[in-house]
Amino acid sequence: MTKSTLAVPNGVVTMSSLDFLNNIINPSRKEAGEKPVRPSDFHARVNDEIGEDLNYENFVVGKTGHKTYYTILNMDQMTLIGMRESKAVRRSVLEKLKSLSRPTADPMVALNNPEFLRGALLTYSEKVITLTHQVDEMRPDVEAFDRIATKAEGSMCITDAAKHLQVQPKFLFKTLSEQHWIYRRAGGKAWLGYQDKIQSGYLEHKVTTVSRSDGSEKIVEQALVTAKGIAKISKMLGVSGVAA
Repeated sequence: MTKSTLAVPNGVVTMSSLDFLNNIINPSRKEAGEKPVRPSDFHARVNDEIGEDLNYENFVVGKTGHKTYYTILNMDQMTLIGMRESKAVRRSVLEKLKSLSRPTADPMVALNNPEFLRGALLTYSEKVITLTHQVDEMRPDVEAFDRIATKAEGSMCITDAAKHLQVQPKFLFKTLSEQHWIYRRAGGKAWLGYQDKIQSGYLEHKVTTVSRSDGSEKIVEQALVTAKGIAKISKMLGVSGVAA
C-alpha cells in the first residue's frame, strides 16, 4: 500500500498507479478470469496511454529490498488506462472507478445546513408523535391486565369474574347483557354466552348434568369467562370510565 492510496483534494479523486493496479485493475482481471499484470508491464501501458511526462519519484520497497516506482493518476487518466482492458475487465474497472467518485456526505456540512436541520427536526417530531399515539393506544390494554388482581388460569363464572375485576356481580351481569355477551333463553334462568363471544375465546360454556330429587337428571348450562375474556372486559370497563 502506497502513501497516496486515495486522495480527494477539492473533490478531485487521485490514486497511486500501484494501488490502481493492485486494487482495481488486477482484481477486475481476476474476476474476468484473466492473468494479473506485473507492475513493470502496467507502468509501460500507463506511459504509453497518458503520453506525457509523469512523476515517478515515489517508490515502495518490497520484501527483497527491490524498489517499485509509481506515479499519481487522476480519474481521467485511470479511465483512459482502464479502457485498454478487455470488455469484461473494462466494465468492472469503470464500475469501481464510479464508486470512488461518488460523493460522501459530510456530517458537519449537513449540521450547518438550516434546511437539513429543519427537515431532521420535523422527521424526529413526527416519529415522537407516532410513538406517543401508539403508547396511548396500548395503554388501555396494559391497564386492563393491571386491573386483574391475580393471573387468571382457566375459566371462571361471571360472579368470580366480577370479584377479579372488583365490580359488583349484578353490575357485571347487566353490562355483559347490554353488550351482547350473555343472554337468557325465554323462561330460562341460566345465562348463556353469545356464539361470537365464544368463537372469539372470551366465553365458554360449561354443561353439567344434575340429578333431581326424584332421580331424574337435567342438563344445566353456564357461561364461563376465560382469561382472555377477563382482559377484554377489564379494558371495556376502563374505556367506559367505570371505576373498579
